[in-house]
Amino acid sequence: MRPRTLDEFVGQVHLVGPDGPLRRAAARRRLDSILLWGPPGTGKTTLARLLAEAAGARFITLSAVLAGVADVRSVVAESRAAAVEGGTVLFLDEIHRFNRAQQDALLPHVEDGTIVLVGATTENPFFDVNAALLSRLRVFRLEALTDPEVEAIVRAALDDVERGLSGPLGPTGGAALSGAALAHLVAVAGGDARRALTTVEAAVALAEGAGVRDEEGRVAPRLEDVEAAAQERVLAYDRAGDGHFDVASAFIKSLRGNDPDAALYWLAAMIAAGEDPRFIARRLVISASEDVGMADPRALQVAVAAAQALELIGLPEAQYALAHATVMVATAPKSNRAGRAYFAALADVERLGALTVPPHLRNAPHPGLKHFGIGVGYRYPHDFDGADVAQRYLPDEVGDRRYYEPSDEGYERVIGDRQAARQAARDAARDAGRDPALRHVRTPSDGSGARGG
Repeated sequence: MRPRTLDEFVGQVHLVGPDGPLRRAAARRRLDSILLWGPPGTGKTTLARLLAEAAGARFITLSAVLAGVADVRSVVAESRAAAVEGGTVLFLDEIHRFNRAQQDALLPHVEDGTIVLVGATTENPFFDVNAALLSRLRVFRLEALTDPEVEAIVRAALDDVERGLSGPLGPTGGAALSGAALAHLVAVAGGDARRALTTVEAAVALAEGAGVRDEEGRVAPRLEDVEAAAQERVLAYDRAGDGHFDVASAFIKSLRGNDPDAALYWLAAMIAAGEDPRFIARRLVISASEDVGMADPRALQVAVAAAQALELIGLPEAQYALAHATVMVATAPKSNRAGRAYFAALADVERLGALTVPPHLRNAPHPGLKHFGIGVGYRYPHDFDGADVAQRYLPDEVGDRRYYEPSDEGYERVIGDRQAARQAARDAARDAGRDPALRHVRTPSDGSGARGG
């Protein structure tokens, strides 16, 4: 099922597209030593073979998991004896598994051109390949295949079976996948063409053994055959349809309803169905603010940290961070008072329009502005005990509106007690006809206390 030419190669357009560097190398029939770095099943081995064929080179492959220095020396000896016009390409898979001494053994032969080395690795080569060897290689990054690219590869493989190009082990009469079976296969492949083709092969074998064929006589693996072959079951919802929103709604309502077990179940259901994990992280951040709010301010910190962890390490490891945030949000005390307060304020803004900022709150960067009353009368809270003093902050047209009313849940009880204590101190000062006690007087003699902006 491997591509026979670069034109049949699917994916990695940035490397083998019309203007890609590897496409240009093939066109000039010259290949320098390179390192192909990318996830499994993205075409590293196939690409190396096609480039060697384009250069007219002899192609030898070794696995760094099994090979050693003696194997490298044997390849070098064969290369010198063969004297092929295009040279010898040594494809070394999992090159990061070679230790320092083994990698150093490659250096002189790469440097003098005895072999053209094409290394392949799934690990970051800047950490796992010696600097001396790395400096003699051009590093090319391969990306995980997109779902449409994986689907194209699977369809091409099925077409080969249809035309009898898959060899003697191919099913007679060809094979076909239903839309649901193909969609699930592409989803579980995770951008890995090798996994996709292996799953197709196993699913076709299962369907053929069960005698499942379509109206045209082709072996027709069902969704359950693909699930069995991939050893992953599909969740019964379409990521692009109503099921997506139903499961997301169940997740959000479980978080809001203080049920960590249900929230974890729906989290797992979404991840198993191939849901975009960034969508899940966004819902956690929203719920941390909308449903937990100031009842436990740490919930937003944990949710944001989980979203950042997802970007940093990706799946599957980020499942721990998403589960961590899910449990935090689901078990935290709940309050929507901060959000309700904001939207109440927004309603007043929309109802009353643009209101003038009270003069004592305006920016007064120049002393001359005081002549116009700008900044005059502002009292600097830090000059008073408790860093608080009564003064008007809302526009007169709004009156004495209270938008934020802390609940008795979690940390909001502390906030409510704090606000009540401040109000009691202001009321006592007002009833006594005086201001709260001054800590120290640093304000002008006119008592304006203006501090500029």
